[in-house]
Amino acid sequence: MTASFTRRAAIGAGFSLALAAGPAFAQAQVLRIGVTPGPHAEIFEKVKPLAAQKGLDLKITEFSDYVVPNQALDAGELDANAFQHEPYLDNQVKDRGYKIVKVGLTVNFPIGIYSTKYKSWAEIPDGATIAIPNDPTNGGRILLLLQDKGVIKLKDGVGFKPTVADITANPKKFKLIELEAAQTPRSLADVAAAAINTNYAVDAKIDPTSAILREDAKGPYVNLIAVRAADKDKPWVKTLVDVYQSPEIKSFIAERFKGAVLAGW
Repeated sequence: MTASFTRRAAIGAGFSLALAAGPAFAQAQVLRIGVTPGPHAEIFEKVKPLAAQKGLDLKITEFSDYVVPNQALDAGELDANAFQHEPYLDNQVKDRGYKIVKVGLTVNFPIGIYSTKYKSWAEIPDGATIAIPNDPTNGGRILLLLQDKGVIKLKDGVGFKPTVADITANPKKFKLIELEAAQTPRSLADVAAAAINTNYAVDAKIDPTSAILREDAKGPYVNLIAVRAADKDKPWVKTLVDVYQSPEIKSFIAERFKGAVLAGW
C-alpha cells in the first residue's frame, strides 16, 4: 500500500465520518435581540436557554431608551427587538418609514403615576408639577389615564396619541412637564408625581404596585416582538415567538413579577 493511497483513504474516512455526524456539527443560528433594561431583559435571559434548545443563539443587547432599538433593527444591526407596544411601533413606522412589523405579543406593563412625596392621588395639591414621558404614545397614554380618572379633559377624537395641546380642561391646574421616558424615575425628587413605564420603574427599584394612579391592564398596549418586514416569514421568527410564548416563560412572568407585568398572549 502506497503512502499516497493511505493519505487518500484517511481523507475519505474522515469525510465519511463528517457526513455521518453532520447534524452534530451544525451551528446554532445567532440572533441579535434588542431589549430595554428591566423585565424585557430579564425575560429574554430566561428565553435564551429555551431558544438554544431549538437551535437559536440569542445575543441580547440592552438599550436605555425607546428610540435606538428600532433604528438598529431597521439598519440591520439587530435581528429583532422586544420593548414596545403597537401604537408606539405604528407611530415610529409612520414618522420614520421603518420597514418593521409585529410578529408576536410579549407582555403588558400597566403604566402608572408614582410619588415619593404623597401617598395617594387625592393628596396631590392644585398646581402641582407632574412629569410625563415625552414620546407621543406613552405621553398620550398618561393623558388618557388622567382623563379616565377625571383629572383632565381632552379634545374629542384624539385617539391613542393625545398631546398636552389637546387638553381642554385642567381644573386643578397641574403643570405637566415632558421628559424622556427613561428619565422620569429620576425626576421623582423634583416633582409632585411622575408617570413611569413599568420597565423603568422596576429598573429603578420602584414597586410597580405602589403607583398612586395606574392604567388598567386591558387595552392596546401589550408589548411585542418586532422584526424587519423582509424577515417576518423566516423559520427562526416563528421559533423565537413560540419559545417566548411557552408555558415556561408564562410561569416565570407570573412568579417573578407578581402581577406588575402580565403575559400578553
